[in-house]
Amino acid sequence: MSTVNPTHDHEEGATMKALAIHGREDIRWEDREVPQPASGEVRLRVRYVGICGSDLHYYFHGANGEYTIREPLTPGHEFSAVVDLDPSGRLAAGTPVTVHPARYGADVPGLEDRPHLRPGGDYFGSAATMPHRQGGAAEYLIVEEHMIRVLPEGLPLERAALAEPLAVALHAVNLAGDVSGKRVLVIGAGPIGLLVVSAAVHAGAATVGASDVRTEPLDRATALGASELVLVGRDSIADESYDVVFECSGVPVSVTQAVRAARRAGTVVQVGMLADAEIGVNLAPMLAKELTLRGAFRFSTEIDDAVAMLAESDTLDSVISHTIDAADAVDAFRVARDSSASAKVLLRL
Repeated sequence: MSTVNPTHDHEEGATMKALAIHGREDIRWEDREVPQPASGEVRLRVRYVGICGSDLHYYFHGANGEYTIREPLTPGHEFSAVVDLDPSGRLAAGTPVTVHPARYGADVPGLEDRPHLRPGGDYFGSAATMPHRQGGAAEYLIVEEHMIRVLPEGLPLERAALAEPLAVALHAVNLAGDVSGKRVLVIGAGPIGLLVVSAAVHAGAATVGASDVRTEPLDRATALGASELVLVGRDSIADESYDVVFECSGVPVSVTQAVRAARRAGTVVQVGMLADAEIGVNLAPMLAKELTLRGAFRFSTEIDDAVAMLAESDTLDSVISHTIDAADAVDAFRVARDSSASAKVLLRL
């Protein structure tokens, strides 16, 4: 097992650095006390943190949908790390890991195999609860033992930071059922859309198309196996031309496009986060075509599949366009916001 310079002796009162979003466009690289793990917990030395769409909303708007920042929030739920201190002695210092960022609520009848849908849980780097659930963009982080996923030998920590968003993509593809041999369209070739492209190719789709408003994301989709490209404003998508459509942009007009593009008895999976508001969407075609329209929310166990897929090859390295020091977070968030210039931006700690 590879190790990365563990530093696991920290006295009470020792300090570390952490990012904290205090409000709209107000992020600070602050001193914090190094946390001490309790029984059943492990302290990690965080190495890489991916900037997600929700992180961008928290930084640029001070809120993500209905969840408003009410106290300083450390962002980050996509990350890789090495073990710093495991009081149980089970994990050696320096063990490379990633983390399943969810804690689930109480059992609910009918949701036994979908624990991520139970109410009352929380997620790293989220303002949905008060106090907020602080995220991974800190030098040291305490996690519960069950959240840890030890990385396979040879999986670089930088690539491993993609495990959480890839799990989201794999979950979306799983919701569509068997896509092998089918024609698949991915609308929106941002980081999640790119990972859905890769997940669909990995699942055996016969053809994967990608649609975006910019050429740069489409070039990235091509590198991951998309063979039919649609530049919005220049190209058109024929009605009833795909068996399965993944809507990854969260733009209302794209939802309408997804319904039109799906074949009769086809499936549309809504992956992109939609605004918490009344939006104009034309769903009329779904009736005559008897479409299945499914929402996708995070993931359950797919992070294990994501880790295995990331260990198979370096193909997904191309999704990471920038790695920027966490101390330069303002620049990192600016780059991450520009989809022409970037795909997945990682913070380096």
